[in-house]
Amino acid sequence: MPKDRNERLLNMTGSAARALSVMLALAALSACSAGSPSSTAQPDALVGAWRSHIKVSTGALASMPDLQFMTVFNAGGTMTESSNFDGVPPVPPAYGVWRQIAERRFQAKYDFWVTKPPTAVDELTKGGGRMPNGYGTLTETITLAVDQKSYVSTLTYGFFDAAGMPAPGGGTATATALRIGELR
Repeated sequence: MPKDRNERLLNMTGSAARALSVMLALAALSACSAGSPSSTAQPDALVGAWRSHIKVSTGALASMPDLQFMTVFNAGGTMTESSNFDGVPPVPPAYGVWRQIAERRFQAKYDFWVTKPPTAVDELTKGGGRMPNGYGTLTETITLAVDQKSYVSTLTYGFFDAAGMPAPGGGTATATALRIGELR
């Protein structure tokens, strides 16, 4: 009997040691994959506030000197953009969506309202002001820097009338941007 008991203890000890080895190996693999930094930009790498300088090449916005955007990319894929020309003519900020399309590359699409000037000064005094006259759409392709503190982008934009039909004035632009916290 003692021989059988010793064999059983050795078998149990061996089995426990193998099970413990497997558990330790799995724990080590899990810790390595969870804690290892990735060289690829994660989808939330663009999240935050940015200030960009826009160089418009063609279209109705080409005459705007020193055009700048302040843009916030939210977690979940929504965004808001405001320009230093939002008051000329008065237009509200742009709202849109963004997504990651490749490593360090993102695409954003956002819309803004277009207003028409009053036809007579008395429209302003009667509370008419600048009435809605369609909308504009910007599509931006962004390449995020490796350090995730800046980006460059290309933009295309177009205009649509109040009925949603294409209107003249669309064009192209390029941009360079820094995170708001990285400006100074």
